Amino acid sequence: MNQNAGLLARLRQGLSRTRAALTGRLERALAEAAGSEDEWDELEELLLGADFGVPATQRLLETVRDSHRAGDGDGAALLRRELANLLKETGAMGARRYSESPWVVLVVGVNGVGKTTTIGKLAHRLERDGRKVLLAAGDTFRAGAIEQLEIWGSRAGAEVIKHAPGQDPSGVVFDAAHAAQKRGADVLLIDTAGRLHNKVNLVEELKKMRRVLGRVQEGAPHETLLVVDASTGQNALAQARIFQEAVGVSGIVLTKLDGTAKGGVVLRIQQELEIPVEFVGVGEGVDDLQEFDPEAFVEAFFE
Repeated sequence: MNQNAGLLARLRQGLSRTRAALTGRLERALAEAAGSEDEWDELEELLLGADFGVPATQRLLETVRDSHRAGDGDGAALLRRELANLLKETGAMGARRYSESPWVVLVVGVNGVGKTTTIGKLAHRLERDGRKVLLAAGDTFRAGAIEQLEIWGSRAGAEVIKHAPGQDPSGVVFDAAHAAQKRGADVLLIDTAGRLHNKVNLVEELKKMRRVLGRVQEGAPHETLLVVDASTGQNALAQARIFQEAVGVSGIVLTKLDGTAKGGVVLRIQQELEIPVEFVGVGEGVDDLQEFDPEAFVEAFFE
C-alpha cells in the first residue's frame, strides 16, 4: 500500500463515526432538496450536527442551492468540491516548513488533548524521514510529563533536553535551543505546560518562552502548533482563540478525530479562526498522526 492509500485508509477509519452519523441521510437530503424546503432544513441540520459551524454551513448550502437553480451538476459532487475549496483557503506551512535549521516548533495546548503524545508521533515521523530531532521537556509542572516525553523520545530515537521537575520552563527552552544548534539538529520540538487555558500565568510563561527562543535564534519559533481535541467541539474553538491571541498560532494539530462524530470541526476551525489544520490524529498508533490533506479528508468524509 502506497503512502497516499495508507493515509486515505486511516482517514476513512478515523472519520467512521462522523460518516456513520451522515451516511444515507446526507445523500438523500441532497437528492431531494431541490423540491422541498424541509430537505434543505435537514441538510442544514446534518452539516451543523457534524460541527461545520454556521458560516461554513451557510456557504455550502448557498453553493448547492445555486447549482440546483441553475440545473448544474449534482448536489453531492458540488458539496464535495466546495468543501475541498474551503479547506484549502487558509493555506498551510507547506514548502516553508523545515527551511531553517534547526526548525523550532513550539507545541501548546491544554492538558488532556494529547500534546506530548503528538510531539512523540511527530518526532517519529521526522526521524523516519531522516531528520535529526531534539525534544525539549518544557512542561516541568505536570507530574510525569518529563518521563512521558522521554518514553516517546526513546521510541523515536530523539534526545530529550530536560531540567528537574518544577524548574523554570524557559531555562529548559534556552538550553534546548543552544543544544539544537550545537548538535546539528534539523528540528527542535518543544513541549509546554497545559494548565487551564484561561490562566494568566500560563500565557505569560509561553510569551517568555517565545522571547527566549527569539534571542537564541532569529525567527524562532518558526511554528507554534496548537493541539486540540476534535471531540470537544466549541471548547476547542475557545482554546484556539485564546492561544492565538496570546502567542500567535501558526497551525492546528487536531487529535482524536477517530473518537468523534463531529469531524466537520476541521472546517470550522479553519473558517472561523483562519488557522490552518496542519496535522490530524486518526488513531492511537505511532503512524496515525498525518499531515492534513483536504482532498483526502473530503474523500474519506463522504465515502
